[in-house]
Amino acid sequence: MTHLSVEMLAADAAEPITTAGHAQLGIAVLAGIAVIVLLITKFKLHAFLSLIIGSLVLGAVAGAPLDKTVTSFSAGLGTTVAGTGVLIALGAVLGRLLADSGGADQIVDTILAKASGKAMPWAMVLIAGIVGLPLFFEVGIVLLIPVVLLVARRGNFSLMRIGIPALAGLSVMHGLIPPHPGPLVAIDAVGANLGLTLALGVVVAIPTAIIAGPVFSRYAARWVDIQPPENLVPERASDDLEKRPGFGITVATVLLPVVMMLAKALVDIVVDNPEHQVQKVFDVIGSPLIALLTAVIVAMFTLGRAAGFTRLRIAATVEKSLAPIAGVLLIVGAGGGFKQTLVDAGVGQMIMDIAKGWHLSTLLLAWLIAVTIRLATGSATVATISAAGLVAPLAAELSTPHAALLVLAIGSGSLFFSHVNDAGFWLVKEYFGMNVGQTLKTWSVMETLISVVGIVCVLLLSLVL
Repeated sequence: MTHLSVEMLAADAAEPITTAGHAQLGIAVLAGIAVIVLLITKFKLHAFLSLIIGSLVLGAVAGAPLDKTVTSFSAGLGTTVAGTGVLIALGAVLGRLLADSGGADQIVDTILAKASGKAMPWAMVLIAGIVGLPLFFEVGIVLLIPVVLLVARRGNFSLMRIGIPALAGLSVMHGLIPPHPGPLVAIDAVGANLGLTLALGVVVAIPTAIIAGPVFSRYAARWVDIQPPENLVPERASDDLEKRPGFGITVATVLLPVVMMLAKALVDIVVDNPEHQVQKVFDVIGSPLIALLTAVIVAMFTLGRAAGFTRLRIAATVEKSLAPIAGVLLIVGAGGGFKQTLVDAGVGQMIMDIAKGWHLSTLLLAWLIAVTIRLATGSATVATISAAGLVAPLAAELSTPHAALLVLAIGSGSLFFSHVNDAGFWLVKEYFGMNVGQTLKTWSVMETLISVVGIVCVLLLSLVL
Protein backbone atom coordinates (compact mmCIF):
# COMPACT_ATOMS: atom_id res chain seq x y z
CA MET A 1 0.00 0.00 0.00
CA THR A 2 1.79 3.14 -1.17
CA HIS A 3 -0.91 5.78 -1.27
CA LEU A 4 -1.38 8.13 1.62
CA SER A 5 -4.22 7.03 3.87
CA VAL A 6 -4.23 10.42 5.55
CA GLU A 7 -7.86 10.14 6.57
CA MET A 8 -7.14 6.95 8.54
CA LEU A 9 -3.95 8.38 10.00
CA ALA A 10 -5.67 11.58 11.07
CA ALA A 11 -8.37 9.57 12.82
CA ASP A 12 -5.77 7.72 14.87
CA ALA A 13 -3.53 10.73 15.50
CA ALA A 14 -3.82 13.48 18.06
CA GLU A 15 -6.18 16.42 17.61
CA PRO A 16 -5.36 18.28 14.37
CA ILE A 17 -3.40 21.49 14.76
CA THR A 18 -5.38 24.69 14.17
CA THR A 19 -4.88 26.82 11.08
CA ALA A 20 -3.06 29.40 13.17
CA GLY A 21 -0.94 26.60 14.58
CA HIS A 22 -0.11 25.46 11.07
CA ALA A 23 0.99 28.95 10.09
CA GLN A 24 3.11 29.35 13.20
CA LEU A 25 4.69 25.93 12.77
CA GLY A 26 5.38 26.60 9.10
CA ILE A 27 7.14 29.85 10.00
CA ALA A 28 9.03 28.05 12.77
CA VAL A 29 10.29 25.36 10.37
CA LEU A 30 11.37 27.96 7.81
CA ALA A 31 13.06 30.02 10.52
CA GLY A 32 14.92 27.02 11.94
CA ILE A 33 16.12 25.85 8.54
CA ALA A 34 17.03 29.42 7.48
CA VAL A 35 19.14 29.86 10.61
CA ILE A 36 20.95 26.56 9.96
CA VAL A 37 21.64 27.47 6.32
CA LEU A 38 22.78 31.00 7.21
CA LEU A 39 25.10 29.84 9.98
CA ILE A 40 26.68 27.12 7.82
CA THR A 41 27.06 29.15 4.59
CA LYS A 42 27.47 32.77 5.70
CA PHE A 43 29.16 32.45 9.09
CA LYS A 44 30.96 29.14 8.35
CA LEU A 45 29.80 27.71 11.68
CA HIS A 46 30.18 23.95 12.12
CA ALA A 47 27.03 22.03 11.17
CA PHE A 48 26.84 20.52 14.68
CA LEU A 49 26.56 23.92 16.34
CA SER A 50 24.31 25.25 13.56
CA LEU A 51 21.84 22.39 14.06
CA ILE A 52 21.70 23.01 17.81
CA ILE A 53 21.00 26.72 17.34
CA GLY A 54 18.51 26.03 14.53
CA SER A 55 16.63 23.58 16.76
CA LEU A 56 16.41 26.17 19.55
CA VAL A 57 15.14 28.80 17.10
CA LEU A 58 12.58 26.33 15.73
CA GLY A 59 11.27 25.60 19.23
CA ALA A 60 11.18 29.28 20.21
CA VAL A 61 9.27 30.40 17.10
CA ALA A 62 6.89 27.44 17.48
CA GLY A 63 6.10 28.67 20.99
CA ALA A 64 7.51 25.62 22.79
CA PRO A 65 9.06 26.13 26.25
CA LEU A 66 12.85 26.24 26.07
CA ASP A 67 13.31 23.34 28.48
CA LYS A 68 10.99 21.18 26.35
CA THR A 69 12.94 22.07 23.20
CA VAL A 70 16.24 21.18 24.89
CA THR A 71 14.75 17.87 26.07
CA SER A 72 13.47 17.06 22.57
CA PHE A 73 16.82 17.87 20.96
CA SER A 74 18.80 15.88 23.54
CA ALA A 75 16.49 12.87 23.22
CA GLY A 76 16.75 12.90 19.43
CA LEU A 77 20.54 13.22 19.55
CA GLY A 78 20.89 10.40 22.06
CA THR A 79 18.55 8.05 20.21
CA THR A 80 20.25 8.67 16.87
CA VAL A 81 23.78 8.21 18.15
CA ALA A 82 22.76 5.13 20.15
CA GLY A 83 21.22 3.58 17.05
CA THR A 84 23.93 4.37 14.51
CA GLY A 85 27.05 5.57 16.34
CA VAL A 86 28.67 2.14 16.76
CA LEU A 87 27.83 1.21 13.17
CA ILE A 88 29.40 4.41 11.83
CA ALA A 89 32.53 3.68 13.89
CA LEU A 90 32.77 0.09 12.62
CA GLY A 91 32.25 1.27 9.04
CA ALA A 92 35.05 3.79 9.50
CA VAL A 93 37.42 1.10 10.80
CA LEU A 94 36.62 -1.22 7.88
CA GLY A 95 37.10 1.64 5.42
CA ARG A 96 40.45 2.60 6.92
CA LEU A 97 41.72 -0.98 6.83
CA LEU A 98 40.63 -1.20 3.20
CA ALA A 99 42.47 2.00 2.31
CA ASP A 100 45.67 1.64 4.37
CA SER A 101 46.27 -2.00 3.45
CA GLY A 102 46.19 -1.18 -0.26
CA GLY A 103 43.04 -3.28 -0.70
CA ALA A 104 41.19 -0.39 -2.31
CA ASP A 105 44.09 0.19 -4.68
CA GLN A 106 44.09 -3.52 -5.53
CA ILE A 107 40.40 -3.39 -6.49
CA VAL A 108 40.98 -0.28 -8.58
CA ASP A 109 44.09 -1.54 -10.37
CA THR A 110 42.62 -4.98 -11.13
CA ILE A 111 39.45 -3.61 -12.69
CA LEU A 112 41.24 -0.89 -14.64
CA ALA A 113 43.72 -3.42 -16.02
CA LYS A 114 40.84 -5.32 -17.60
CA ALA A 115 38.93 -2.28 -18.90
CA SER A 116 39.37 -0.94 -22.44
CA GLY A 117 38.98 2.71 -23.40
CA LYS A 118 35.24 2.68 -24.04
CA ALA A 119 34.60 0.58 -20.96
CA MET A 120 36.52 2.92 -18.66
CA PRO A 121 33.50 4.98 -17.44
CA TRP A 122 31.69 1.71 -16.67
CA ALA A 123 34.76 0.43 -14.83
CA MET A 124 34.84 3.62 -12.77
CA VAL A 125 31.22 3.32 -11.64
CA LEU A 126 31.85 -0.34 -10.73
CA ILE A 127 34.95 0.56 -8.73
CA ALA A 128 33.14 3.37 -6.92
CA GLY A 129 30.21 1.08 -6.13
CA ILE A 130 32.41 -1.63 -4.61
CA VAL A 131 34.77 0.73 -2.78
CA GLY A 132 31.88 2.95 -1.69
CA LEU A 133 30.06 0.17 0.20
CA PRO A 134 31.98 0.53 3.47
CA LEU A 135 33.30 4.09 3.00
CA PHE A 136 31.85 7.50 3.74
CA PHE A 137 31.35 9.64 0.65
CA GLU A 138 34.14 12.09 1.51
CA VAL A 139 36.60 9.24 2.22
CA GLY A 140 35.63 7.57 -1.05
CA ILE A 141 36.31 10.77 -2.99
CA VAL A 142 39.74 11.20 -1.41
CA LEU A 143 40.50 7.53 -2.16
CA LEU A 144 39.37 7.62 -5.80
CA ILE A 145 40.58 11.08 -6.85
CA PRO A 146 44.15 9.88 -7.61
CA VAL A 147 42.72 7.10 -9.77
CA VAL A 148 40.30 9.42 -11.58
CA LEU A 149 43.02 11.97 -12.35
CA LEU A 150 45.52 9.30 -13.38
CA VAL A 151 43.12 7.49 -15.71
CA ALA A 152 41.95 10.74 -17.29
CA ARG A 153 45.52 11.87 -17.89
CA ARG A 154 46.93 8.56 -19.17
CA GLY A 155 43.94 7.71 -21.35
CA ASN A 156 43.48 11.28 -22.60
CA PHE A 157 39.87 11.24 -21.36
CA SER A 158 37.81 14.24 -20.39
CA LEU A 159 37.93 14.49 -16.61
CA MET A 160 34.12 14.50 -16.55
CA ARG A 161 33.95 11.27 -18.57
CA ILE A 162 35.87 9.46 -15.84
CA GLY A 163 35.01 11.53 -12.78
CA ILE A 164 31.21 11.64 -13.03
CA PRO A 165 30.80 7.81 -13.03
CA ALA A 166 33.04 7.57 -9.95
CA LEU A 167 31.08 10.29 -8.15
CA ALA A 168 27.76 8.71 -9.14
CA GLY A 169 28.77 5.30 -7.78
CA LEU A 170 29.88 6.79 -4.47
CA SER A 171 26.84 9.06 -4.10
CA VAL A 172 24.30 6.32 -4.83
CA MET A 173 25.91 4.06 -2.23
CA HIS A 174 25.96 6.89 0.31
CA GLY A 175 22.30 7.76 -0.14
CA LEU A 176 20.64 4.38 -0.64
CA ILE A 177 22.66 1.50 0.76
CA PRO A 178 23.22 0.51 4.41
CA PRO A 179 25.52 0.57 6.36
CA HIS A 180 25.81 4.28 5.48
CA PRO A 181 24.48 6.50 8.29
CA GLY A 182 21.50 8.03 6.47
CA PRO A 183 19.88 4.79 5.31
CA LEU A 184 20.52 3.13 8.68
CA VAL A 185 18.81 5.94 10.58
CA ALA A 186 15.88 5.93 8.14
CA ILE A 187 15.48 2.14 8.48
CA ASP A 188 15.40 2.50 12.26
CA ALA A 189 12.96 5.46 12.17
CA VAL A 190 10.35 3.83 9.92
CA GLY A 191 10.84 0.28 11.23
CA ALA A 192 11.85 -1.14 7.84
CA ASN A 193 13.48 -4.53 7.34
CA LEU A 194 17.21 -3.90 6.89
CA GLY A 195 17.97 -6.88 4.67
CA LEU A 196 15.02 -6.19 2.38
CA THR A 197 15.95 -2.51 2.19
CA LEU A 198 19.49 -3.48 1.27
CA ALA A 199 18.30 -5.85 -1.45
CA LEU A 200 15.83 -3.37 -2.94
CA GLY A 201 18.45 -0.63 -2.56
CA VAL A 202 20.81 -2.57 -4.82
CA VAL A 203 17.99 -3.01 -7.37
CA VAL A 204 17.39 0.76 -7.38
CA ALA A 205 21.08 1.68 -7.19
CA ILE A 206 22.21 -0.19 -10.33
CA PRO A 207 20.09 1.62 -12.98
CA THR A 208 20.41 4.90 -11.06
CA ALA A 209 24.21 4.76 -11.01
CA ILE A 210 24.33 3.77 -14.70
CA ILE A 211 22.13 6.65 -15.87
CA ALA A 212 23.71 9.30 -13.62
CA GLY A 213 27.21 7.92 -14.19
CA PRO A 214 28.43 6.54 -17.54
CA VAL A 215 25.38 7.77 -19.50
CA PHE A 216 25.28 11.31 -18.12
CA SER A 217 29.07 11.64 -18.24
CA ARG A 218 28.86 11.83 -22.04
CA TYR A 219 26.87 15.04 -21.80
CA ALA A 220 28.82 16.40 -18.83
CA ALA A 221 32.05 15.99 -20.84
CA ARG A 222 30.57 18.15 -23.62
CA TRP A 223 29.33 20.84 -21.26
CA VAL A 224 32.52 21.06 -19.20
CA ASP A 225 35.79 20.07 -20.89
CA ILE A 226 38.59 20.42 -18.36
CA GLN A 227 41.96 18.83 -17.89
CA PRO A 228 42.99 17.06 -14.67
CA PRO A 229 44.64 19.47 -12.19
CA GLU A 230 48.37 18.79 -12.03
CA ASN A 231 48.84 19.43 -8.32
CA LEU A 232 46.01 17.39 -6.80
CA VAL A 233 47.27 13.82 -7.04
CA PRO A 234 48.03 12.61 -3.49
CA GLU A 235 50.18 9.61 -2.76
CA ARG A 236 48.42 6.27 -2.85
CA ALA A 237 48.45 4.16 0.31
CA SER A 238 49.92 1.11 -1.38
CA ASP A 239 52.89 3.02 -2.85
CA ASP A 240 54.74 2.53 0.43
CA LEU A 241 53.77 -1.12 0.91
CA GLU A 242 55.84 -4.13 -0.08
CA LYS A 243 52.71 -6.24 -0.61
CA ARG A 244 48.96 -5.88 -0.52
CA PRO A 245 45.94 -8.21 -0.26
CA GLY A 246 44.63 -10.00 -3.35
CA PHE A 247 41.65 -8.81 -5.37
CA GLY A 248 39.32 -11.72 -4.54
CA ILE A 249 39.84 -11.70 -0.79
CA THR A 250 39.52 -7.89 -0.68
CA VAL A 251 36.18 -7.90 -2.51
CA ALA A 252 34.97 -10.79 -0.36
CA THR A 253 35.85 -8.86 2.81
CA VAL A 254 34.06 -5.71 1.63
CA LEU A 255 30.95 -7.67 0.66
CA LEU A 256 30.90 -9.86 3.81
CA PRO A 257 28.59 -7.61 5.90
CA VAL A 258 26.29 -7.15 2.91
CA VAL A 259 26.03 -10.92 2.41
CA MET A 260 25.34 -11.47 6.11
CA MET A 261 22.54 -8.89 6.16
CA LEU A 262 21.03 -10.25 2.94
CA ALA A 263 21.17 -13.79 4.34
CA LYS A 264 19.08 -12.65 7.30
CA ALA A 265 16.53 -11.09 4.92
CA LEU A 266 16.34 -14.30 2.90
CA VAL A 267 15.84 -16.47 6.00
CA ASP A 268 13.14 -14.05 7.24
CA ILE A 269 11.27 -14.56 3.96
CA VAL A 270 11.76 -18.34 3.69
CA VAL A 271 11.28 -19.33 7.34
CA ASP A 272 8.94 -16.50 8.38
CA ASN A 273 8.75 -17.68 12.00
CA PRO A 274 10.40 -15.48 14.66
CA GLU A 275 10.42 -18.42 17.08
CA HIS A 276 12.25 -20.77 14.70
CA GLN A 277 15.82 -21.47 15.82
CA VAL A 278 17.32 -20.87 12.37
CA GLN A 279 15.67 -17.48 12.10
CA LYS A 280 16.85 -16.55 15.60
CA VAL A 281 20.43 -17.40 14.63
CA PHE A 282 20.28 -15.36 11.44
CA ASP A 283 18.61 -12.47 13.27
CA VAL A 284 21.86 -12.21 15.24
CA ILE A 285 24.24 -12.96 12.35
CA GLY A 286 22.51 -10.51 10.03
CA SER A 287 22.18 -7.62 12.48
CA PRO A 288 24.24 -4.60 11.30
CA LEU A 289 26.33 -4.58 14.47
CA ILE A 290 27.39 -8.24 14.21
CA ALA A 291 27.80 -8.10 10.41
CA LEU A 292 30.09 -5.05 10.54
CA LEU A 293 31.98 -6.27 13.61
CA THR A 294 32.61 -9.60 11.89
CA ALA A 295 33.83 -7.83 8.75
CA VAL A 296 36.19 -5.64 10.78
CA ILE A 297 37.71 -8.63 12.60
CA VAL A 298 38.05 -10.58 9.34
CA ALA A 299 39.58 -7.50 7.64
CA MET A 300 42.33 -7.35 10.26
CA PHE A 301 43.56 -10.68 8.90
CA THR A 302 42.53 -10.64 5.22
CA LEU A 303 43.61 -7.03 4.67
CA GLY A 304 45.88 -5.96 7.52
CA ARG A 305 47.95 -9.12 7.92
CA ALA A 306 47.97 -9.70 4.16
CA ALA A 307 49.61 -6.28 3.74
CA GLY A 308 52.28 -7.27 6.26
CA PHE A 309 50.86 -5.17 9.11
CA THR A 310 51.98 -6.08 12.61
CA ARG A 311 49.51 -6.16 15.48
CA LEU A 312 50.70 -2.71 16.53
CA ARG A 313 50.21 -1.36 12.99
CA ILE A 314 46.67 -2.77 12.84
CA ALA A 315 45.89 -1.26 16.25
CA ALA A 316 47.24 2.11 15.06
CA THR A 317 45.13 1.91 11.90
CA VAL A 318 41.99 1.24 13.93
CA GLU A 319 42.81 4.15 16.24
CA LYS A 320 43.42 6.52 13.32
CA SER A 321 40.09 5.56 11.76
CA LEU A 322 38.03 6.72 14.73
CA ALA A 323 39.29 10.27 15.22
CA PRO A 324 38.07 11.70 11.86
CA ILE A 325 34.49 10.48 12.39
CA ALA A 326 33.91 12.50 15.57
CA GLY A 327 32.49 15.33 13.46
CA VAL A 328 30.34 12.93 11.45
CA LEU A 329 28.89 11.39 14.62
CA LEU A 330 28.10 14.80 16.09
CA ILE A 331 26.46 16.05 12.90
CA VAL A 332 24.40 12.87 12.55
CA GLY A 333 23.40 13.12 16.21
CA ALA A 334 22.51 16.81 15.93
CA GLY A 335 20.52 16.01 12.79
CA GLY A 336 18.57 13.50 14.88
CA GLY A 337 18.06 16.17 17.54
CA PHE A 338 16.73 18.63 14.96
CA LYS A 339 14.44 15.93 13.60
CA GLN A 340 13.05 15.17 17.05
CA THR A 341 12.49 18.87 17.68
CA LEU A 342 10.51 19.02 14.43
CA VAL A 343 8.44 16.00 15.40
CA ASP A 344 7.77 17.10 18.98
CA ALA A 345 6.78 20.58 17.82
CA GLY A 346 4.02 18.93 15.80
CA VAL A 347 5.43 19.29 12.31
CA GLY A 348 4.77 15.64 11.45
CA GLN A 349 1.11 16.02 12.41
CA MET A 350 0.99 19.31 10.47
CA ILE A 351 2.24 17.55 7.33
CA MET A 352 -0.42 14.85 7.68
CA ASP A 353 -3.15 17.47 8.21
CA ILE A 354 -2.06 19.55 5.21
CA ALA A 355 -1.71 16.47 3.00
CA LYS A 356 -5.23 15.28 3.85
CA GLY A 357 -7.15 14.81 0.63
CA TRP A 358 -4.10 15.25 -1.60
CA HIS A 359 -4.20 11.56 -2.66
CA LEU A 360 -0.44 11.75 -2.89
CA SER A 361 1.77 8.68 -2.83
CA THR A 362 3.41 8.22 0.56
CA LEU A 363 6.66 7.49 -1.25
CA LEU A 364 6.44 10.68 -3.30
CA LEU A 365 5.56 12.76 -0.23
CA ALA A 366 8.58 11.37 1.63
CA TRP A 367 10.79 12.16 -1.37
CA LEU A 368 9.49 15.75 -1.57
CA ILE A 369 10.09 16.35 2.16
CA ALA A 370 13.65 15.01 1.86
CA VAL A 371 14.24 17.17 -1.24
CA THR A 372 13.07 20.30 0.62
CA ILE A 373 15.32 19.67 3.62
CA ARG A 374 18.25 18.76 1.37
CA LEU A 375 17.92 22.01 -0.61
CA ALA A 376 17.68 24.01 2.61
CA THR A 377 20.42 22.40 4.71
CA GLY A 378 22.78 20.98 2.09
CA SER A 379 23.21 17.76 4.06
CA ALA A 380 22.00 14.44 2.67
CA THR A 381 22.29 12.84 6.10
CA VAL A 382 20.32 15.60 7.86
CA ALA A 383 17.69 15.46 5.10
CA THR A 384 17.37 11.69 5.49
CA ILE A 385 17.16 11.77 9.29
CA SER A 386 14.67 14.66 9.40
CA ALA A 387 12.44 13.34 6.62
CA ALA A 388 12.42 9.84 8.13
CA GLY A 389 11.26 11.22 11.47
CA LEU A 390 8.50 13.26 9.85
CA VAL A 391 7.05 10.44 7.73
CA ALA A 392 7.58 7.66 10.28
CA PRO A 393 3.88 7.70 11.30
CA LEU A 394 2.94 6.89 7.70
CA ALA A 395 5.04 3.70 7.74
CA ALA A 396 2.53 2.04 10.06
CA GLU A 397 0.15 1.83 7.11
CA LEU A 398 2.70 0.24 4.78
CA SER A 399 3.57 -3.36 3.99
CA THR A 400 7.10 -4.61 4.72
CA PRO A 401 8.35 -4.13 1.11
CA HIS A 402 6.81 -0.66 0.92
CA ALA A 403 8.38 0.37 4.23
CA ALA A 404 11.74 -0.54 2.67
CA LEU A 405 10.82 1.49 -0.43
CA LEU A 406 9.94 4.42 1.85
CA VAL A 407 13.53 4.42 3.11
CA LEU A 408 14.81 4.43 -0.48
CA ALA A 409 12.42 7.26 -1.44
CA ILE A 410 13.79 9.34 1.43
CA GLY A 411 17.37 8.46 0.47
CA SER A 412 16.73 9.47 -3.15
CA GLY A 413 15.26 12.80 -2.07
CA SER A 414 18.22 13.49 0.20
CA LEU A 415 20.57 13.60 -2.81
CA PHE A 416 18.63 16.19 -4.84
CA PHE A 417 20.60 19.12 -6.36
CA SER A 418 23.69 19.59 -4.23
CA HIS A 419 24.66 23.27 -4.32
CA VAL A 420 26.68 25.88 -2.41
CA ASN A 421 25.45 24.91 1.07
CA ASP A 422 26.74 21.33 0.67
CA ALA A 423 30.29 20.49 1.74
CA GLY A 424 30.39 17.81 -0.99
CA PHE A 425 29.83 20.52 -3.62
CA TRP A 426 33.01 22.35 -2.59
CA LEU A 427 34.96 19.12 -2.20
CA VAL A 428 34.19 18.11 -5.79
CA LYS A 429 34.78 21.65 -7.09
CA GLU A 430 38.25 21.91 -5.55
CA TYR A 431 39.42 18.38 -6.38
CA PHE A 432 38.34 18.66 -10.00
CA GLY A 433 39.57 22.23 -10.42
CA MET A 434 36.19 23.59 -11.58
CA ASN A 435 34.50 26.93 -11.01
CA VAL A 436 31.06 27.21 -9.38
CA GLY A 437 29.20 27.29 -12.71
CA GLN A 438 30.96 24.17 -13.99
CA THR A 439 30.30 22.34 -10.72
CA LEU A 440 26.59 23.19 -10.95
CA LYS A 441 26.39 21.92 -14.55
CA THR A 442 28.07 18.61 -13.72
CA TRP A 443 28.02 17.55 -10.07
CA SER A 444 24.73 19.28 -9.17
CA VAL A 445 22.92 17.95 -12.25
CA MET A 446 24.32 14.47 -11.58
CA GLU A 447 22.98 14.53 -8.01
CA THR A 448 19.58 15.63 -9.28
CA LEU A 449 19.57 12.81 -11.82
CA ILE A 450 20.34 10.29 -9.06
CA SER A 451 17.46 11.66 -7.00
CA VAL A 452 14.91 11.66 -9.82
CA VAL A 453 15.88 8.29 -11.32
CA GLY A 454 15.95 6.84 -7.80
CA ILE A 455 12.38 7.89 -6.98
CA VAL A 456 11.15 6.74 -10.41
CA CYS A 457 12.66 3.29 -9.78
CA VAL A 458 11.12 3.22 -6.29
CA LEU A 459 7.67 4.12 -7.63
CA LEU A 460 7.94 1.47 -10.35
CA LEU A 461 8.91 -1.17 -7.77
CA SER A 462 5.96 -0.14 -5.63
CA LEU A 463 3.62 -1.13 -8.47
CA VAL A 464 4.84 -4.73 -8.48
CA LEU A 465 5.55 -5.39 -4.79
